[in-house]
Amino acid sequence: MGLDIVQFLENKTILVTGATGFLAKIFVEKILRIQPNIKKIYVLIRATDKQAAIQRLHEELIEKKLFDNLREEWAENFNSIVEKLSPIPGDVSCENLGVHDFDLRLEMWREIDIIVSSAATTKFDERYDIALAVNVFGAKHVAEFAVRCVNVKMLLHISTAYVSGSMTGIIREKTFSMGETLNGSRKLDVNEEKLLVEELMNELQEKNASERESTIALKNLGLQRARLHGWPNTYILTKAMGEMMVQHHLKQNIQLVVMRPTIITSTYQEPFAGWIEGFPLRTMDSIAILYGRGRLKYFLGNPNSILDMIPADMVVNAMIVAMVVHANQPNSNKIYQVGSSKKHPMSYSDLRRIIVSYFKDSPWIDEDGKPVKVRKPRILGSTASFRKHMRRYILLSKALKVASSAFGGCFQGLHADLDKKVNTALRLADLYEPYIFFNGVFDDTNMMALRATAFDNGVNLESVFYFDPGCINWEDYFKRTHLPTVVKTFKRK
Repeated sequence: MGLDIVQFLENKTILVTGATGFLAKIFVEKILRIQPNIKKIYVLIRATDKQAAIQRLHEELIEKKLFDNLREEWAENFNSIVEKLSPIPGDVSCENLGVHDFDLRLEMWREIDIIVSSAATTKFDERYDIALAVNVFGAKHVAEFAVRCVNVKMLLHISTAYVSGSMTGIIREKTFSMGETLNGSRKLDVNEEKLLVEELMNELQEKNASERESTIALKNLGLQRARLHGWPNTYILTKAMGEMMVQHHLKQNIQLVVMRPTIITSTYQEPFAGWIEGFPLRTMDSIAILYGRGRLKYFLGNPNSILDMIPADMVVNAMIVAMVVHANQPNSNKIYQVGSSKKHPMSYSDLRRIIVSYFKDSPWIDEDGKPVKVRKPRILGSTASFRKHMRRYILLSKALKVASSAFGGCFQGLHADLDKKVNTALRLADLYEPYIFFNGVFDDTNMMALRATAFDNGVNLESVFYFDPGCINWEDYFKRTHLPTVVKTFKRK
């Protein structure tokens, strides 16, 4: 019996949270393009009212270049297709997803067939109060909303492969149990974490702390709690807790698929090669830009580390295939790690070589219209070597501070500028360390089984629902697609 994904989607109603995010936009565009007879896609958008949600829908989705192919393909029918998008003002951090209109909630609970939970804050060092509200309690609220949907067939939750923290070796596609920590030091209590945030916020309010002071304190609390429990940063900790919350609060009769993509890069092929959006740029993109502009003389990272990357459209295709397969298979909950390190790995040294070669062949053009000449960068292969390298700048910063005090503040500007650069470099190295020194390989057994099921059921895995990273020529992809896109995106910023 064949599995007709396009036919399955006909007349279905999907709820997408985080619909203005990078990955969700590509998902929405693909669904509309392959099945214009979808019944409806509710797109939950953070907005004060319906009109504001409509405005964000048009400005951040429909009017984007991402939708150009759909616009051209359907021409005069384009407006009737995008009318299938129903913008809902709401917020996952609130109960009932912040949908205040009771009649609308009843309609959604009655109509929804599939929920795609994509809303997240992805800053590594997000304020802990925000990260908990969106990534943890947001996931809980989505699961609770799903339970109220009488016809829902499955919930697809977007997480990250890096919930594994700093594990080494083969990292299995396994679930977290409620309260589990990576280091086993103590039980992780979500309500205790929330209470700690509330206590700190009360202390800050009593001290009349400024917004900046409060932000720094809440960011530091998140990083402290993450490291206490064995995760490297706030983002990864809260995404792990989000997985726990979804599994705990979802009824057993609703199928759950958790997608764990690795580092998501620009689109490989659809709707066109090289779509990327959002700043700050992703881990390796930031490094590439700094190097191309002549502002990075060294690369920090283990040359032998595997950088697990996957183009965004492959993640979306895997989402759609998994969504349809599991909606038709009761009691088939699964974790899918969507990446390339097992099947088609690329080392950090390979990527460094590609970046260096690209900017030598296609140099960055500076503000004066002149090409920036780049040199082969030094490799700092450990955190210790990086800190040793930074020591001279830390000492110079201290010397400038003393000199500024001795000479009436005449070196104050130089000191402030250097001090800011040193602190930024140290903080970025601290945040990116789990990725550039990563020594794990993400098992993709479940993903391979999904591809096999799809293939056996006649799904077009070559040109429509492709998600096999083995077909990627990494050097060609980075030089012809990803890096040119990253450069253009940065210059438009």
